[in-house]
Amino acid sequence: MVTRHFQSSAPLQLDSGEILEYFTIAYTSYGELNSDHSNVIWAVHALTGDGQVADWWSGLVGENALYNFSSHFIICANLLGSGYGSSNALSENPATGTPYFYSFPTLSTRDLAQSLEMLRQHLKLEQIHTLIGGSLGGQVALEWAYTLGNRLQHAIIIASTAKTSPWVIGFNEAQRMAIAADSSWGQEHQDAGKKGLEAARAVAMLSYRNPSDINTKQQEKEEKIDGFLAASYLRYQGSKLAKRFQAFSYWTLTKAMDSHDIGRGRGGVEMALKSIQAQVFAVGVNSDLLFLAEEARFLSKAVPSGSYGEIVSTAGHDAFLIEFTQLTSLIEEFYRS
Repeated sequence: MVTRHFQSSAPLQLDSGEILEYFTIAYTSYGELNSDHSNVIWAVHALTGDGQVADWWSGLVGENALYNFSSHFIICANLLGSGYGSSNALSENPATGTPYFYSFPTLSTRDLAQSLEMLRQHLKLEQIHTLIGGSLGGQVALEWAYTLGNRLQHAIIIASTAKTSPWVIGFNEAQRMAIAADSSWGQEHQDAGKKGLEAARAVAMLSYRNPSDINTKQQEKEEKIDGFLAASYLRYQGSKLAKRFQAFSYWTLTKAMDSHDIGRGRGGVEMALKSIQAQVFAVGVNSDLLFLAEEARFLSKAVPSGSYGEIVSTAGHDAFLIEFTQLTSLIEEFYRS
């Protein structure tokens, strides 16, 4: 495993009309390129992920996994705006010499894809065998697949969509409202909004899991009037995230998720999807209440070369990070077809 930093020598023109004159992307790679560079697997992480894909997707990427280090060159970059080495709101603004804080520009999934394209060109990778991502990572991967054209062979889009629904935007706005309700939000320090982030994560967890999963796993074994397991579970999840993530990145990336629309400025969603040249494998989760399985099914039918697979799980949206055995089997079948 090797982690490096790409410092862009060219500005990034953003969807918002703003220009990011300078940016850094941290990226991690595993394995070695083969002689004809035909073994590139590029993973794109979800909302609070990072470039260490072998850690958070260990059942899919690893020494003995489907994407193993002896056969593949695996790369995963920390998304622009995130807090694990890439430029974000706490990075220094070269125009002022101080952190951006609230002046960090609004990013779209298209901007995130374009920054990855600039990294690809820097690395001189002319072909990508497989581009894979889940949730926000799937949205960014789909945007990038549109621009990659014949440089990409396979796009695996998991628990994701071609356009963010009002339902998802509503969940994201509720989370940002929680951050904004924190009295420290608006202050210029790295822990601003930290308690609000805890509440935001609690809201998010209710969308990441299916009610049946929470009802089963947080079921009380004794009669109570307070101190319920479900409440403790959500508080724990909020605290856990706030210890490793920051509210600024959460704000930036949920906004990027809201922006996602593969058809914007391209004649609509269906027209844009018809232009994707890669073989697309859209994977839904039968119990996903956030990015519905029917949205993945639509995506598989709208591209010129698409197929659909489904994870069967009680875990809801988070099944794409949990059900490794099923996901491996589905992907292997996709490659054989």
